[in-house]
Amino acid sequence: MDLKQINTTALAYLGDAVYEVYVREASVRRNPANIDAVHRSNIRYVRAEGQELAIRGLKDELTPEEAALVRRARNHKITSSPRNVNPMTYKMATAFEALVGYLYLSGDKDRLEYIIEKALSIIEAQGSEVSQRAERK
Repeated sequence: MDLKQINTTALAYLGDAVYEVYVREASVRRNPANIDAVHRSNIRYVRAEGQELAIRGLKDELTPEEAALVRRARNHKITSSPRNVNPMTYKMATAFEALVGYLYLSGDKDRLEYIIEKALSIIEAQGSEVSQRAERK
């Protein structure tokens, strides 16, 4: 399978699921006793605003191939977007998810885990900003 030929929407669809599993696993490991708190804390990581922060923070660490995929996914025409999300934020979040899907399908687990861990760190560091923006909407 030539990963460069896969539709970025399909990569984002898969990447969304893969990323969600990593976020949930990290949260359960931190706080296995209180699932309600875990769920509430996960929201900042899976919201489009958080994913946009992550992909912008990762841009200097992407390989040329990954950067090209992110540009292709970001520039892909969207036919719908959630009504409470800025279209550019949605495109950037979709690009992040496409990158995760691409790395998952490539089988490069080390790179996938590095990107996700780095994304979680970026969102964690700027998490209050994401929460404040989400509350204003």
